[in-house]
Amino acid sequence: MQELRLDRPLVLDGGLATELEAMGHELADALWSARLLADAPEEIVAAHAAFYRAGADIATTASYQASFEGFAERGLDRAGAARLMHRSVELARLAGEVEPGEHRWVAASVGPYGATLADGSEYRGDYGLTLQQLREFHVPRLETLAEAGPDILALETIPDLVEAEVLVEALSGLGIPAWLSFTVEGDRTRAGQPLSEAFALAESEAITAVGINCSDPDDVLPALETARAATEKPLVAYPNSGEGWDSEHHAWTGDPRLSPRQARRWREAGALLVGGCCRVRPEDITAVAEALLDPES
Repeated sequence: MQELRLDRPLVLDGGLATELEAMGHELADALWSARLLADAPEEIVAAHAAFYRAGADIATTASYQASFEGFAERGLDRAGAARLMHRSVELARLAGEVEPGEHRWVAASVGPYGATLADGSEYRGDYGLTLQQLREFHVPRLETLAEAGPDILALETIPDLVEAEVLVEALSGLGIPAWLSFTVEGDRTRAGQPLSEAFALAESEAITAVGINCSDPDDVLPALETARAATEKPLVAYPNSGEGWDSEHHAWTGDPRLSPRQARRWREAGALLVGGCCRVRPEDITAVAEALLDPES
């Protein structure tokens, strides 16, 4: 574990699953990229290395959809599931050795409960679970990922204020910093709560940065402005490419709209962790990195 200091902008990676699919892997699976932790770990290393080579400072692990419950459905006991979660951090570390550089940090991805349902629930929230059920789901995986020694935890694509509160509470005692990023629609979380209330959770000592991910690029700047009114902590922004998903035909539609100019504006608004999510490739991250480092870009 290395200290991750946010005293300058840092570049996040892009869509890990997108890159793995581009490498020829079929990820239409309830475990998504986490399936390759067992089936093709070397390919995960290669994908992380591609983003490091493109200019990313931080690799986000293939654990977004990893859970004890999901692995149990594939016949893995808790010890086996824990080994794969640990492996997600180890593979990102290995990628930093394959593609060495000045900054090689690892963020352990912690997706929402809805991600494990593989039915789009992470874009709706409000799963009908009690607070205790959410705790029982999240606490063991947080503890397991923390044991692997990532530099930071990425509580990401969170659609619901209630789930975010459970996650922030569960950070207590782990001893690892975390960023918290919501998936949003306009000025609200996907579950419909005001972003001002969601971003107020950044005042927890356990939260290093707060912002949004896996959302439309056009929603980022207004969200960051709302976040800045709620906290002085660093902000995080890594939206999708801007393309839309046609669930009926299982195809992406429209053109990418994530641009280096947008990234520069996010930096000016207080974002110190900037990158991309779904459909964002290494070449896109190179453009973002150049925009963040060049004040004239």
